[in-house]
Formats: sequence, C-alpha cells, structure tokens
Amino acid sequence: MKYLFILLLFPLAVQAQSVTNQNVFDTIPFIPEHRPVRLAQFEKEPIVTGNVMFLGDSMTEMGDWKKVTGDTTVINRGIGGDITYGVLKRLKDITDRRPSKLFILLGINDIGKDIPDAVIADNYLKIVKEIHTKCPETKVYVQSVLPVDATHPHFPQHYDKEEHVLSVDKLLKANAKVGDYTFIDIFHLFVDANGRLDSRYTFEGLHLKPEAYVVWADYLKKQGYL
Repeated sequence: MKYLFILLLFPLAVQAQSVTNQNVFDTIPFIPEHRPVRLAQFEKEPIVTGNVMFLGDSMTEMGDWKKVTGDTTVINRGIGGDITYGVLKRLKDITDRRPSKLFILLGINDIGKDIPDAVIADNYLKIVKEIHTKCPETKVYVQSVLPVDATHPHFPQHYDKEEHVLSVDKLLKANAKVGDYTFIDIFHLFVDANGRLDSRYTFEGLHLKPEAYVVWADYLKKQGYL
C-alpha cells in the first residue's frame, strides 16, 4: 500500500516540477535587430553628465524631446521594442552620464510578451535601485504605462491587454515610496471616454503622434518636473 501511494504521487511530482521550471515568458526585446544599432549610436556620443534624460522603449525613442522640452541638451535613451530586462542590461550607459533627472517609461512590450505584472514592477525597482546606488544625485521619475486602443484596424494584436496596463500602473504607483521615485500619471492625458488611447494622439492604437509629445512635455513642465 505504501508503494502504491508513492506511485500515485509520482506523476503529480513530475508535473509540478515541469511547471516550476518552465520558462513562461520571453525576455528578449521586440525588434532585436534594432537594439544593437541604437546601442552603437549611444556609444558614439560623448559622456556628458548632469543632463535630463528620457529612458524607455519606442514611446521614448519616437519623441523629439529636445524640441518639445525646449532643452537642446536632453538625452534620448529610448530603444524601440525594449523591455525592462533589456534596460537592466544597458544601465551603465545611463549611470555613466549621471543625469540630473531621469524620466522612465517601460512596460507595454513586457506586457506584450506576457511578462507578469509583478515582475515588471519588480524590474522597475531593480532599475531604480541601481540608478540610486551609482548616481544618487539623479532624480528618478517613473511614468505610467500609456493606454492602448485594440479596436484600431492596424493595432498589433499581441498588445491587446488593457487590464495589464492598469495593473502595472497601479503597482508602479504603489512602489513609489519604497523605490524612492516620483510616480507620474500620464495615462490620463491620452485616454478617451472608453478607456482607450485617444485616436487624436495615435497612429495605430499604440504609438504616439508628434502632437502627443507636446501634450506630454507640457504636462511635465506644468507639474514642475521639467
């Protein structure tokens, strides 16, 4: 009877082990061929410290931050397709430049890769911790993940997870004190009455039009962050 009990448990043990060790999400950024191109560009830039920097994925990369902020010294460290894991691997480029202010926006690509909301928020804490450790004078601002509009005809369907956007933003806001960063809600700037990304500001329900960056930067100025 004892051996029968062990044999009955064995399949369950095997099943539990396979689930425990399963890699349930992908940590390779989208557009992997674009990443080395951008990193090569960054390496060519002189190391200048004390400037304002924007860090993130395509939402950041597509912004003409020098123009919309009126500051020609602003540094753009956005890489299209990047995720929190990708940023963790390239933080030296950020900390070497010791920015006076760092505005971070990440998460939508993580969500697209089914990385759990809690893992995304935890990676944010790791990113911010390293920044605080290596350049404690830097003021860190974590900006909310933006709304999306999955009803758009050309919307990339793998991002169709609005509930995760809200969940990640909630976690980022809740972690602000322990992470010692300022949380900035920019979600409300671009959301419509249906809870989707306002069609006035987007190309395909995900990426922003140039005029959206003006709204974004003006809000940062109005709130005294810039």
